[in-house]
Amino acid sequence: MRILLVEDDFDIADALHEALTAQRYTVDHTPDGLDALNFLEVYDYNAIVLDVMLPGMDGVALCQRLRQQGNLTPVLMLTARDTSQDKVAGLDVGADDYVVKPFDLDELLARVRALLRRGVDRSTPLLTWERLCLNPTTMDVHYADEQLSLTPKEYSLMELFLRQPDRIFSRGVILENVWSLQDDIPSEDTVKAHIRGLRKKLKAAGAPAQLIDTVYGVGYRLNPRFSCAPGQEFESD
Repeated sequence: MRILLVEDDFDIADALHEALTAQRYTVDHTPDGLDALNFLEVYDYNAIVLDVMLPGMDGVALCQRLRQQGNLTPVLMLTARDTSQDKVAGLDVGADDYVVKPFDLDELLARVRALLRRGVDRSTPLLTWERLCLNPTTMDVHYADEQLSLTPKEYSLMELFLRQPDRIFSRGVILENVWSLQDDIPSEDTVKAHIRGLRKKLKAAGAPAQLIDTVYGVGYRLNPRFSCAPGQEFESD
C-alpha cells in the first residue's frame, strides 16, 4: 500500500517515514501542500498523513480541495494545535482522523491501519490466490501452511500481484508501485533480482517454480496455469 506523508518538520517526517516503511508501506514524502497536490495527480494513494501547518497550502485547505475534487483517500491530520475548533475545522473539510502532536507512534500507526481497513470488505479481508494468502492487517504471507519471511520489497511485490491477480505488471509499473519517490532510483535489473528472491522463497515453501510467470517483453504476473477453484488440484512443475 502507498501512503503520502505531508509534513514540513523533517525530524517528525523522518521518524514517520521510517516507522511506516518498517510496516511495509511504500511512503512518499513532501513538506509542501502544493507539491502534495502534484503527487496526488500522479499516484493513487491508500492514505494520506497530513500536517495542518504547511508551506504552499495548509492541510485544511488541501483536504478541502481533495474532497471538492471527489478524492476520497483517507486522511489522517497531524497538528500541534489541541483545540476543539481546530479538530472541528479538519473534520468538517473531510479529514477521517485527527492526531495531536506530540503523539504516541504506536497509536498513530494503529490509526493508519484503521484508516486503511475502511472500505475493505471485512468478511474477506485476506488476499488469496491459489495457495497463497496475504493478511494486510498482520502482514503475514503464507503459501499453504508455510509462512514466508519476506523483505519489505518482496512483501510489496506479493501484495501488488495479489491485489490484481489477472494483470501483467511491467518492470516500470512495478518500480512505480513498490519503490517510493525517496528511494534511490533502481534499475529494472533490481526488479528482476527481487522477483528471483521471491520465487526462491515461494519454491522453498512448496510452490511451483514458475508461480510468478515471466511474460517475455511485457512483464510479470501470477501464472494462470496454477489458478484453480477451491478444492481443485493443480499440476506442479
